[in-house]
Amino acid sequence: MRVEYALTTLGALFGAVIGSFLNVCIVRLPAHQSVVRPRSRCPTCGLPVAWYDNIPVVSWLLLLGRCRGCREPISVLYPMVEISVALLWAWMAHRYGLTLETLRGALFGTILLGIALTDAREYIIPDEFSLGGLVVALLFSAFMGLSAVGSALVGGALGFGLLWVVGIGGTWLFKEEAMGGGDIKMMAMVGAFLGWQGVLLTVFLGALSGTIIFLPLRLMGQRKLVPFGVFLAIGAAVTYLVGPALIEWYRHYLGVS
Repeated sequence: MRVEYALTTLGALFGAVIGSFLNVCIVRLPAHQSVVRPRSRCPTCGLPVAWYDNIPVVSWLLLLGRCRGCREPISVLYPMVEISVALLWAWMAHRYGLTLETLRGALFGTILLGIALTDAREYIIPDEFSLGGLVVALLFSAFMGLSAVGSALVGGALGFGLLWVVGIGGTWLFKEEAMGGGDIKMMAMVGAFLGWQGVLLTVFLGALSGTIIFLPLRLMGQRKLVPFGVFLAIGAAVTYLVGPALIEWYRHYLGVS
């Protein structure tokens, strides 16, 4: 029991650090800036952030959510991302222990969160998340055997191909771009992590969540679209968590063994 608590705590601490780095990626990658240099700095006064002001969550609380130099507010999004990733890594460590799946699932969830927030803020999915995540998924499959490699390759190909076909068909039908390239590359990454069945379930759940969330907004007069990548990220996360159970339930419902 003590080992489990230690792993969970270690996962939370490590996740908080990863969440802090994810904040940098969310801000800099859409602007095509290096995530390494220069050091983090206040966007208002340009004051570099000292190491003691860059401790995940803690520094934000001690500074009362304001820059040490100019006292301008620091977005609450930063600690929220750090807390979210910390909880994600802690939960994965608690669920799978000291295994490869802990790292695989935690990285997948972190990438999905980065995609959702970046797409929501900037309407773009950086290749560093999608294609970088694809490489990560293929590397993990290489440690899991030939069948896992085959599943990752088939899933990645289906994810890319399915969204590409939908994009081409939608563009032809509506006479405007129906699917961004970022969404297509993202689904290649998702397919490499979740396999071909995971691709189909992710797209279905993404479309379902998009309809549930977007339709009321349109009825209330909201015209600004929520990027589809956000809903695909939600669908992929749900698929990772309960996908096998949903697929098994559906097979049983159809009477397919």
